[in-house]
Amino acid sequence: MICNLCPRNCGAKRTETAGAGYCRMPAAPVLARAALHHWEEPPISGTRGSGTIFFSGCPLGCVFCQNEKISHQDFGRTVTPDRLRAICEDLIVQGAHNLNFVNPTHYVHVIAALLKEWRPSIPVVFNTGGYDKSDTLRGLEGKVGVYLPDLKYLNGETASRYSAAPDYPEIAQAAIREMVRQTGPCRFDDNGLLLRGTIIRHLILPGQVGQAKAVMDWVASTFEPGTVLFSLMSQYTPWGDLSACPELNRRLRPGEIRAAQEYMVNLGLAGFTQERTSAREEYTPPFDLTGV
Repeated sequence: MICNLCPRNCGAKRTETAGAGYCRMPAAPVLARAALHHWEEPPISGTRGSGTIFFSGCPLGCVFCQNEKISHQDFGRTVTPDRLRAICEDLIVQGAHNLNFVNPTHYVHVIAALLKEWRPSIPVVFNTGGYDKSDTLRGLEGKVGVYLPDLKYLNGETASRYSAAPDYPEIAQAAIREMVRQTGPCRFDDNGLLLRGTIIRHLILPGQVGQAKAVMDWVASTFEPGTVLFSLMSQYTPWGDLSACPELNRRLRPGEIRAAQEYMVNLGLAGFTQERTSAREEYTPPFDLTGV
């Protein structure tokens, strides 16, 4: 396939076995883990866990990525479409509340084909860094029930420095609008689990409380109350080689978390916050081919 799925538009030739382009991945899905995960937002994880399937490779280049083993180092195993479906079915048998495709941007073609032929009995979650083309997302309409995008930055210089994507702000904003158009307002079952809707995530970065406030301002001014949920995350942990961005080589200060959380409350944004104790390694699952 000649790939222009993501905003990089690199036109790479991805074969079934050979990776190419910015994501470095073949056309066939490469997975690093498939298991129940209990550390998503409450209406996603529920009591039994979310059936997370982690794809390898990534269209972003975040210097602080906690999943660098799969996003930067490309760890994973190639599977067939039939095997991917079997993995999904096994997660349903295990009791997953939903199927949660993590880092799926460069595998939209695989997910769309899977969900065209097979409709699972539980909601499908598209869990993404937010760097998604709106045109590509339209191919998932009617197939994905819940979108879980990041909105990392609204400043192009910051996005360039930390994720090698200066166009990230406008791309992510357009993508989130498309996601919300598809899902409509959040809808829950009788147990408070999310059936349809969009949860917008933002990870507070060291020294970037102003960026967090700008993101929250945009969400509050763009969507009517009750349309989306907002997840303010404080689990940042220094990771990988941060020598080029030494300002990120520390944990969040209590005052930074408190300032962002208070701003969210004052804006009246409905959603979720994390405590500072969330910055633990258990939030990053072991990428060891479990379930693959």
